Amino acid sequence: MSIPQSGGGPIERHEQMAEYLASGCKPKDQWRIGTEHEKFGYCRDTLAPLPYDGPRSIKAMLEGLQQKFGWSPVAEGGNLIGLEKDGANISLEPGGQLELSGAPLETIHQTCDEVNEHLREVREVADALGVGFIGLGAAPVWRHEDMPLMPKGRYKLMDGYMQRVGTMGTTMMRRTCTVQVNLDFASEADMVKKLRVALALQPVATALFANSPFLDGKPNGHKSWRSRVWRDLDPARTGMLPFVFEEGFGFEAWVDYALDVPMYFVYRDGRYIDALGQSFRDFLKGELPALPGEKPTLSDWADHLTTLFPEARIKKYIEMRGADGGPWRRLCALPAFWVGLMYDDTALDAAWDLVKGWDAETREALRVEASVNALHGRVGEIGMHDLAREVLAISEAGLKARACPGAGGLVPDETHFLNALKDSVETGTVPADELLEKYHGDWGGDLSRIYAGYSY
Repeated sequence: MSIPQSGGGPIERHEQMAEYLASGCKPKDQWRIGTEHEKFGYCRDTLAPLPYDGPRSIKAMLEGLQQKFGWSPVAEGGNLIGLEKDGANISLEPGGQLELSGAPLETIHQTCDEVNEHLREVREVADALGVGFIGLGAAPVWRHEDMPLMPKGRYKLMDGYMQRVGTMGTTMMRRTCTVQVNLDFASEADMVKKLRVALALQPVATALFANSPFLDGKPNGHKSWRSRVWRDLDPARTGMLPFVFEEGFGFEAWVDYALDVPMYFVYRDGRYIDALGQSFRDFLKGELPALPGEKPTLSDWADHLTTLFPEARIKKYIEMRGADGGPWRRLCALPAFWVGLMYDDTALDAAWDLVKGWDAETREALRVEASVNALHGRVGEIGMHDLAREVLAISEAGLKARACPGAGGLVPDETHFLNALKDSVETGTVPADELLEKYHGDWGGDLSRIYAGYSY
């Protein structure tokens, strides 16, 4: 979850909001890869989720990482709520999920090195505390009331609002985890094509990374329950965004969309001011009830953009948001999948050719099928398994064309990071299928066994 933005003067012209987005345009040689992934922490003896404070807690984890590995603290209201170092930060999701927001890196080799180093550091601190961490799309056993809300002002406001819109907002906050990647664009036209491909193909990522078949201690009927949660959270700020595929879409159209999304907060002097349900359009006129007479800054605009939660979104870059959290191989595979599709022009054109004929109903139906059936889903003539195979081949070709070597030149490109996904396409099974097989087989319905088998 995003941290408060800083910098940026007052918004004096409407155009500044689109210019803010456009300022993210970069030449291809400056494109980078930013990977984010979340994980659930728990006490190894009781298998209970970690509280914020105490000898075995999220706070103790953050303090250990700070002391052992030189991370700098990030505090809010006197509470340690994050860490930062070398362009990366570690933050807390609402239910205590620990998130690494990685530094902007040039290659998947560097990304995977970063993932491995982070998990090594987490493991060293966690072992000393008797704590474990597991990568899943949804908490398999813990109930809502088992999950503590972290002491961040943003989350307190969101928690109350989520109980008034949709039905699954508080479940999303406390009991889901994701892996996502943030990628750059060269121009408005490049952003448009990438965002359209990103939205259309998020269901493929959802299917390949589906890893949340359990909730409340039993199967939930979905391969990706995390994806199901997002379908009934808050319709004003989630979804597949059909308007993105309309003629003339660009930065200004995104601004219009964002302005119509109700606000959560305004951040001032280290605290979150309640602006729940209020209008950024009113804010622009100096008529925001939360701050009468005050007009927004570009930092307020940047903060507001972080409260939009569609399947893919733009800020100064594009975020791919459709995948469940999972095992370490897939933490590297997710950025590889999207970099292969997005960072080679031939691959991007091929991906767009594949999806440009789909209508909004098809894209939404694929989203639902991915959530329920993963690679076994079907929408009309489109079989998810065959679609995933074709998309993965495009991604692999894109990575080969990038030809970014690793291991001192011994590895010629980044394609091997797709191996976990290629295994899924070859077998037709994803992590959720494996978990369900164990649950109904060796585990005999005992989900406590998931922790020993699937923790980092």
